[in-house]
Parts: sequence; C-alpha cells; structure tokens
Amino acid sequence: MKLNTPRWWYVRGSRHAIVTRTLLKPASWLWAAVTARRIARATPVDPGAAVISIGNLTVGGSGKTPVAREVLRLLRAAGVEAHALSRGYGGRETGPLRVDLTRHSAEDVGDEPLMLALDSPAWIARDRIAGAHAAVADGAQTLVLDDAHQNPTLNKTLSLVVVDGETRGEEWPFGDGGVFPSGPMREPLKTGLARADAVIILLPTDLADVDPELTAVFGDLPTFIARLTPATPPPAGPQLGFAGIAKPWKVERSLIAAGCDLVEFAPFPDHATYREEDLRFLVDRAGMLGAGMVTTEKDWVRLPPAWRDRVVSWPVVARFEDEARFADYLTTER
Repeated sequence: MKLNTPRWWYVRGSRHAIVTRTLLKPASWLWAAVTARRIARATPVDPGAAVISIGNLTVGGSGKTPVAREVLRLLRAAGVEAHALSRGYGGRETGPLRVDLTRHSAEDVGDEPLMLALDSPAWIARDRIAGAHAAVADGAQTLVLDDAHQNPTLNKTLSLVVVDGETRGEEWPFGDGGVFPSGPMREPLKTGLARADAVIILLPTDLADVDPELTAVFGDLPTFIARLTPATPPPAGPQLGFAGIAKPWKVERSLIAAGCDLVEFAPFPDHATYREEDLRFLVDRAGMLGAGMVTTEKDWVRLPPAWRDRVVSWPVVARFEDEARFADYLTTER
C-alpha cells in the first residue's frame, strides 16, 4: 500500500511529530548504514560513454525528472546523442528495454520513463549496467541517469543533485535532516553532497529568488538555478485538481499561481495507481462542483486510456536561468 508523503518531513526543525520521529530513528540508522555500505563496496563500471547522474538527496519531490528532460534537451541541442536511463520504478518490465511510446504504458515501464521518452531515447533496466551497455550499443554517446545519486554501479562523469528551492514559511527541502523513515533524506546531507559535482536548485514558478540560507548549505559546489515553468496555461473555468507525486501540495500551489480557478484539490500517494473507484469519485465530485479535472503530465500517463479524455494534462518544464552557462558546464570535456 502506498502512503502519502508526511508533510512534517519537510518542516524546519524537529518540533513536529516528535514521538513518531523518535520511534522511527532506529530504522533510519539502519537505512543510512545499508546505503553507505552498498556505495562503499561497489566497483563502478565504465559503460563506454559519458554518464550524467540526475539525483536527489531526499526520497522524492525535488523535480529531478523535469531536470533530466531539460538536460537531455540541452545535450541533444548541442549535437550529443544523449539517452535517458531509468530503473523503471512502478513498471513490470525489468529491461534492458528501450521505451516505445506507441507500445508501452506506465504499467509496463513506469511513469517517469514515459515522460523522458517524449523528448529523447529512453531506456529502463533494473540492472543499470546492462541498461547502459544496451543504450551505448544503440548509439548513445551520453547517458542521463534518472534518480541515480545513490546507485553506485556506473562510473559517473557528472553527479548533479536536484534540490527543491521552496523555503517559504516553515518549509525546508531537507526537513530536520532526518534519514528515511524519520525524515525525507536518503542519506545524511553531508554524505550525499560529498559525492555531488554540482547542485541544481529548482524554484517554483512564483518564487522570485533563492533563499541565501539554502545556497550557503552547498559551500563551494557549483550551483545552478532552474525554474519550473508551465508549458501551457491551466485549463479555463473551475477545476478539480489531483496529483500523485511526492509533494502533491506543490502542484496545488503551482496551479493557483498560474491562475487556475482551483475549487478543490485531491492528493494521492507518489506514483499512485488510479483505480476505477478513485476516478469515479473524482468525476462525481467534479460534477457536483461544476468543474473540469486537471492533473500533472506525470499523473495523466498513469490514467487508464478510457479516462484520459476526461482529464486535462498540465505539463511543466524546467528552464535554467543561465542556460548558456549550464549548457557549457554539461558539455565541457572531463
């Protein structure tokens, strides 16, 4: 059973859910130890192509998939044959398999690989080494790994860490620094940053500037600013929104900031599988409110095909504030 992301994970300090955090601490220590041991014992393999890892330090919600799509776009615009490589979380296929938008569904390969395949060749493989070799054999000059900062199997040319730039109110991308499940971190902050070559801070559309306190966390690491930008306006008229991502409240906030007349919003767990009863409830509720229905592009690809005509997909893209500087950083030979 998938559960909604605890909102208190992303609150500064540790005064929220104190008892729960304390009870989960032993599991956090075990998680961190297993992760550290797995990384330390690995012998990374050179797949015969450059490898750019797009990862994060938390269990989700930083926006790494839009960033991975933008990295692929910039590389291909520079004449680099770049392919995406994903584990294919949520799909039943194990790979190595090149995603085919005409044949594969989210149930086959997961939602994120489908998103990546909209713009670039994309592969899924539970075994990243086998997936990398398959992509290189197919002509890939550079592999862009989606969600691989804690995966040590491939020798990485660049390790880029994506960080959610939302810091308004009590929000903080690393919460109180607790490791899963007592907090959102996949590993301790300093440990994860030590393996990073650069940081990408992804700002929401309606946040003007990066919090200087956040940039100070990264010390001398190169830092790039990107912004989530709607690819199209939200649909007109009253709307019932829903999303099953790590931080669904970010979608609600973004729709409102983009001018959507959002009358109600329904959060679902990350990578949620939408059942018929879920969708019937949503359409009945929208009918009661006299509203249309809108969701993210990532959620839309997980809808059963028969339901897609009833829901508007609202795509967003990541765009870098200094695109030329970032593109130059990506393509500099190392």
